[in-house]
Amino acid sequence: MSTGLPWPLAYTVSADDCASPMVLGHSAPLAEAVRELAELGYDGVEIQVRETGAQDAEALARTVEEAGLTVLGIGTGPVAAQDRLTLTDPSPDVRRHALFRLLGAARLAGALGVPVTLGQARGRFLPGLEDMQRLWAERAVQQLAEEAADHGTRLLLEPQSRANTSLWHTPAEALAVIGTLDAGAGLVLDTHHLDAEGVDTVRAVTDHARVTGCLQLAAHATRGPLTVGDPRLPALFTALRAGGFTGWLTLEHTQDGDSRRAAARSWTALTDAATVLS
Repeated sequence: MSTGLPWPLAYTVSADDCASPMVLGHSAPLAEAVRELAELGYDGVEIQVRETGAQDAEALARTVEEAGLTVLGIGTGPVAAQDRLTLTDPSPDVRRHALFRLLGAARLAGALGVPVTLGQARGRFLPGLEDMQRLWAERAVQQLAEEAADHGTRLLLEPQSRANTSLWHTPAEALAVIGTLDAGAGLVLDTHHLDAEGVDTVRAVTDHARVTGCLQLAAHATRGPLTVGDPRLPALFTALRAGGFTGWLTLEHTQDGDSRRAAARSWTALTDAATVLS
C-alpha cells in the first residue's frame, strides 16, 4: 500500500444521491472527491449512500475506478442522518421504508463485492417501547444480514455511542447480536465511538481484530483529521497485525472546512505511524 500499511486505506465519501455531503466525509461531489483522494495516495473509498441501489453499481464503480481507486465498503449513515429513517421508529411505515433502503444498500454492496455497514439507522428508544423496539431492530438486522449473504457479501455492525443510538454500544454488545444471526457478519470499530463509550480502543482492536472488517479512524477528542505523532496509531497498527486483521481502514472525521487538506493531514499521519510495522 502507498502508505506503507498492509491494509487498504479508504476515505469516507458521499454518493451523489445524498441530500448533502456527510459531515464526516469528503465535502466534494463523488467524482471530484475520488480524484483528489487518488492524488493524495488513498487506495479506495467507503461510500455513504442514501437510496442508491444495485442498479447503480456499475456507474458507481466506474466513477471510482476511473480515478484509480476501489470501492471498499458501502455505508448507510444517510438513511438515518438525512431521511430520519430507522429500524426502531414507532411508525411501521417508517420502519419498512428504513429496511427497504438498507436492503437496497446490501444488494448494492453485493453487486460491488464489498461489505455493507450498519450504524445509526438502528434508531433510539422511546419510554415504554424499549422491549418492542429492540425486537424490531433484531428482526430487521437478521433480514439485512441474510440479504447481504444472499448477494455474496456480509453485514458489518458498528458499535456506536449512546449519543447516536440506543442499541449495541460496545463490541461485546454487537457481537452478542452477531452471534444470533443465521448469516455471517462482522464488526466495524470506530475509534470515536469506542472512546465515547469508555472502551479502550487498542484493547478492543486486540480482542476483535479477526472479526473486524473495518477500523474507522479520527483524532481523539476532536474527531477531526489525524495528526502526526498520535501515540495511538502505532499501537493500533501493531494490534491489527498481531490480531490477523484482514479488513480496511477508513478515515471518518470532520473536514475542518477543507477536505483536501484534512485528507492530506490524515494520510501523512498514517504514513508516519506506519513505520512501526517496518
